[in-house]
Amino acid sequence: MSNHVNESKTISLFIPCLVDQILPEIGFAMADVLRKLHYDVTYDARQTCCGQPAFNAGHRTEAMSVAKQFLATFSNADCIVSPSGSCSAMVRNYYPVLFAGDEKMMAQVHSVQERTFEFSEFISAENKVERIVGHADVSLSIHNSCHSMRELGIDEQIADILARIEGVKLFVPQVEHTCCGFGGLFSYKMPDIASAMAKSRLEAFTGADLDVLIVNDPGCIQHLRAEAPSAGFKGEILHLVEFLQKAMD
Repeated sequence: MSNHVNESKTISLFIPCLVDQILPEIGFAMADVLRKLHYDVTYDARQTCCGQPAFNAGHRTEAMSVAKQFLATFSNADCIVSPSGSCSAMVRNYYPVLFAGDEKMMAQVHSVQERTFEFSEFISAENKVERIVGHADVSLSIHNSCHSMRELGIDEQIADILARIEGVKLFVPQVEHTCCGFGGLFSYKMPDIASAMAKSRLEAFTGADLDVLIVNDPGCIQHLRAEAPSAGFKGEILHLVEFLQKAMD
């Protein structure tokens, strides 16, 4: 699948449930950064869940119901951008699983697939990284979410974007790609293991005396923030768009 967007088109914000209900500042930051990059931005209040929690729990009928609402809401959107790799991956990779065999629904799925992006993926794929200009005298590192890396192929895009911010000192841990333990329902069903994984992940950054840990998925952010005090991590844990919003002012 080749995802491409014409810059003259309007970007529709795809806001995950976790951002809508708990971390709304991430949604506002993404909209702000996109506007700073000279994009027109809109938000359709009809959007609800993408269906990922129900899908992962095995409730296919319920997942299909909310997925249909998502497809209807964004059917006429020029371009759909989300601050979540996991939610973007749900639409791109698992809507075809949900609606396999339904020719009419699959036509809608393919149409929306081609217009759905995770934020850093969108900025990089459309060659807009050079438009990012900012300054921040900080030491930081990156935690890339599993869904972003494995489901969407996002790897160097985040570092490329951060390289545009003057003053940033990037620390690369010895173990660069490791799960934080969130995993959606995994952290709910196996909280002790999830907690231990988060602490282990944060320990990789603790000795570096970081000011900021950049994370690109809201679920990982919430999970890591909850475990940071007990892990001894004293830096801020921010979504990429939150950091850019401050650095680009």
